[in-house]
Order: sequence, then C-alpha cells, then structure tokens
Amino acid sequence: MILFLQNIWKLREQIADSLLSDGYCFKYDISLPLDQFYDIVLAVRERVGDLAINVTGYGHIGDSNLHLNVSCARFTPEIYGLLEPFVYEYTSKLRGSVSAEHGIGFLKRKYLHYSKQTEPLRLMHQMKQLLDPNGILNPYKVLPPETPDQSR
Repeated sequence: MILFLQNIWKLREQIADSLLSDGYCFKYDISLPLDQFYDIVLAVRERVGDLAINVTGYGHIGDSNLHLNVSCARFTPEIYGLLEPFVYEYTSKLRGSVSAEHGIGFLKRKYLHYSKQTEPLRLMHQMKQLLDPNGILNPYKVLPPETPDQSR
C-alpha cells in the first residue's frame, strides 16, 4: 500500500515537470468554489487559443485548490497579457483566492486586492507594523504598499 501511494505521489509531482517540457509554463495557485473548480481551465483555453500548447488544471478538491498551468513554447508578452489580470479577475468574480497554498510573495502582491478587501488589508498592515516595526521580516513581500484609505 505504501509503495502504491508513493507511486501516486510521484506521478502527481511529475505533472509539473512534464508541463515544463513544452518550453515555458505560466503557473497559478488559486482556489475556487468546487462547483466551478474546472471552469477557469476551459475559460483560459478559450482565451489563449492556439498560443498555448496545454492548459491544464489539477489540485485538491478537498480544499478547492487548483494548480492552473498554461504551457507554451516560450514566454511572450502577448500570452502574459491574455492571462494577467484575467486569471485573477475571473477568480475574484467567483469569490475565490488568488493564492491557495503557495503564498503571495513578490509576484502576486499586486493582485491581492482581487481576494482581499480594503479593511482586511488594513488590519494586515497594522499587524505587520505591530510585529515588525522595523520592517526587517520579509520586506516587500506579501502585502502591497498601503494606500491612503487603508492607513486610517
């Protein structure tokens, strides 16, 4: 049984590796309502058309986490422009999250407002200031710059 589970896990890990064999892969880690879990894959396929080699989605239905992958021969601004902010806007319309399990970091912080409203972001800034008044813990990561209406 353990060997069987290890083989299943190995197959799961090989999905991401195989998508990179096409050249470049745009990767998104989002969460969506289960009844609309796979709809974004179909929407992105339609949106990017033949510019993508593969548009795939796999994840964890137990916690609504979807790994959306768009593989193509190489990175192009055209494909990037079709995907962002479309993926985040689509996720927001379904009341999903722009980051399900891999965090915000540098790349997604400008899209955090698609999942979090002003008040929760303001509270996050206040907590960060309280716990890290010198701003030395993960500077410039996770939280986007505070806007004037958040600083109240």
